[in-house]
Amino acid sequence: MMTERFNRAERAVLEKHRTPLQVQRWLRSLPYNWRDDTLWTFRNVVRHQSANCIEAAISAATMMEQRGDPPLLLDLESEDGLDHVLFLYRRPGGWGSIGKSRDVGLHGRRAVFRTVRDLAFSYVDPYVDGSGRIVGYGVADLRELTSVDWRLSDRNVPAVERHLIDMPHTQLSVSDRRHQRMLGRFKSFKERWPSRPFTSYRDKHKWL
Repeated sequence: MMTERFNRAERAVLEKHRTPLQVQRWLRSLPYNWRDDTLWTFRNVVRHQSANCIEAAISAATMMEQRGDPPLLLDLESEDGLDHVLFLYRRPGGWGSIGKSRDVGLHGRRAVFRTVRDLAFSYVDPYVDGSGRIVGYGVADLRELTSVDWRLSDRNVPAVERHLIDMPHTQLSVSDRRHQRMLGRFKSFKERWPSRPFTSYRDKHKWL
């Protein structure tokens, strides 16, 4: 689609990672970008070999767009203001996602969810960490950002983040009882094993 704009290193990544699973594995292999002053495109993620959640989602959108997928991002809105962003894709079996996170339960999902709401709901329990709680979700089509080179700019692209914040979100209601039950399990686990990741979630077979 736009292969002439990619450099040699970027083309090598594209050639090696053609499917959602391959892209997900590549993103998970990269160190998490802990800097708070970046919002990189695919170009800088390849250059620096690091990514945070929104940078990973933008990179996945760039990569999968070359395979014919529309560049859609799923924004999970949290009550603590720390949203999580993923690339959203669709296959005959349903909706799926590709993503990166510091938390093991917030990576991608297989394309098995009937609706985007069902997919967003699969992140409800893994999102609980003491302050986070999903309250809504929204879908953005990056093709609407015609004045921003979100694919290959050498600079930061904060316009993507602003677009995700400003776009409409659909409320996702979760009972207080369910939230408190999951929060209690999470806190109890962390009291016993502070340095271990909490992985006791249902439906892990649907993870990508």
